[in-house]
Parts: sequence; structure tokens; C-alpha cells
Amino acid sequence: MAQFLDKPEVLSFLMAYGYWAVFLFVAMESMGVLLPGEAILVSAAIYAGDTHNMRIDLIVAAAALGAIFGDNVGFWIGRTLGVRALEKYGSAVGLDDRKLKLGQYLFIRWGGTVVFFGRFVALLRVLTALLAGANKLEPGRFFLFNAAGGIVWACLFGFGGYLFGAAIHDVAGPLGWTALTLAIVGGALFWCYFKRHEKELFVRAQSAVEEREEIK
Repeated sequence: MAQFLDKPEVLSFLMAYGYWAVFLFVAMESMGVLLPGEAILVSAAIYAGDTHNMRIDLIVAAAALGAIFGDNVGFWIGRTLGVRALEKYGSAVGLDDRKLKLGQYLFIRWGGTVVFFGRFVALLRVLTALLAGANKLEPGRFFLFNAAGGIVWACLFGFGGYLFGAAIHDVAGPLGWTALTLAIVGGALFWCYFKRHEKELFVRAQSAVEEREEIK
């Protein structure tokens, strides 16, 4: 991550736009754009620790606000365009009505956990908000877990980069890969469980989605 400071264009961007650069990169990544949001946060934190030309509290605040803002935009994109796309074209890729309801059921049960911890996994950080919106996670619940995840993530990597400098690589790199590995293993275990209890899960999903619609 800190290797971004070795790139003149990134350092120039940071110096020119400061906290707005952190906000923009993080927000765009959270909307689903493949930009190095976490890398720019850590780079800005290390730069602040080395030069004191930026304030770490404002860097962390910019990153947290960018994460919350970007994820909420991504959520509403998923909530509108994503839902319509799944309902219209889902069957073309094997996502029939039962499977769409299963996705909604999974977010009803574990959506808050996915949103919170997804902030710490590179691939999920880009996709979680869109998936949460497309699977109709309740907006209030999404905002709560999203804000908590964004704030904790910004504090962890922002203050970590500021205090430990380039040494944060020794922690952040393995931490990110570990989180991704756990997500993949968890997905594989769920898939095995799903195949064994497929009919039961579809029944639960149908019931949960219908119950939610009745409450609304």
C-alpha cells in the first residue's frame, strides 16, 4: 500500500487535493469502481506521519465519510438498477425466482454481518453495497452496519499507517489475504450446506421474504 507514495502521480494527487483525494478514492471504490481506496488511505496516513503536512484525524474522517457515502450510493444503485436487472435478466444466468428469494433471505439473516466485515475484504469492499441493495437489505440496517464498518476500518488502517508507517504492510497484507481466504472458505462451506439442505433453504427463504413483505 505504501508503495503508492513512491509513485509521483499519487503523491502529487495527495498534495494537490489532500483530504478530498482520500474521500474520492474511498467513495469511488465503495460505489463499485476498482480504485485503491484502502491504499490511498494508508498512503495518506504514512505521508502525514512522515511529514506532518496533513492531519491524521481529518484523513480518517475523510476515509470514513467516503466509505459511508460511497457505500450508500452503491446500495441505492443496487436497490434500483440491480433489482430490476436481476428480475429482468436473472433467469438468463440461472437466477430464477427461488434463488433471488434465497439471496434476499441470506441478507435478511446475515446482511449486517456481511456489510460490516465486507469493508475489510478487498473484493467484498467493492461489491457488498451493490449486493446488499440488490438483495433488498433494509436501508436502516444497512446504514447502521455500513457506518460502523466504515468508521472502524478508517480508524484501524488510518491510525495504523500513521503510527506504524510502512510496517503496517506486515499486518495489513496478511490480514487482507486472511480475510479473503476466510470469505472463500466460508462461501465453500455454505455451498456444501446449501446443496445438502437446498429444499429446506428455499422454503425458509420464501417464508422470510413473504413475511417481510407483509410487514411492509
